[in-house]
Amino acid sequence: MAALSLSKLPTFVSASNPNQTARPESYYIPLTTTLKPTSLLNPWLGRTNTLGVSRAQLPKLRPFSSTICLSLPTAVKERISSNEELPKWSSRAIKSFAMGELEARKLKYPTTGTEAILMGILIEGTTLASKFLRANGVTLFKVREETVRLLGKADMWFFSPEHPTLTDEAQRVLDWAVDKKIKSGGSGEITTSHLLLGIWYEVDSPGRKIMATLGFNEERVKELESLISEPGFVED
Repeated sequence: MAALSLSKLPTFVSASNPNQTARPESYYIPLTTTLKPTSLLNPWLGRTNTLGVSRAQLPKLRPFSSTICLSLPTAVKERISSNEELPKWSSRAIKSFAMGELEARKLKYPTTGTEAILMGILIEGTTLASKFLRANGVTLFKVREETVRLLGKADMWFFSPEHPTLTDEAQRVLDWAVDKKIKSGGSGEITTSHLLLGIWYEVDSPGRKIMATLGFNEERVKELESLISEPGFVED
């Protein structure tokens, strides 16, 4: 194959011997070529680049610290200053609350209400409370639709704050959940089921009204309460 390729190179006629043809020296190509690093000298950079690609300077990483919140807001001042060990919120309850805040921002509402916490429970989606709601026909799409119908659409040019302030009803729901867990005694954490029950017992709140509109009733509430009161029950 090499001989066949070289035979196709152009030829030149010698001036001294017209019958003799020759190929110029520059057309003789070696079959193997080895590239040495020194052959990749970059005249613009003034240094040898062995790979032909300049190495990017990686940014220096600086250490940072972060704080993880393991509780939710309370309006009971005694709990803030008290040294008494209170039950902790479960990680999924905290996540549900955070998802509720985010949903309030998406809807461009200035506050986080009981309806937002209800949507947060459904968005988190893995707890007993969220599964219990969906099993009884209360879905995120329906709750969002009822929320807009009940509270109206926000001004499209309004920008919700990063952490919309809790409404009075929403704050009472959080404190009710803590009280409920303390009264029930035993170990364990405050869960999304406590949040859901708190929304229901806040009678005049938008969250309670939406749940009732979608068919949630006292019978369902008693069923949920019996589930979480069983010995050794762990939701999250």
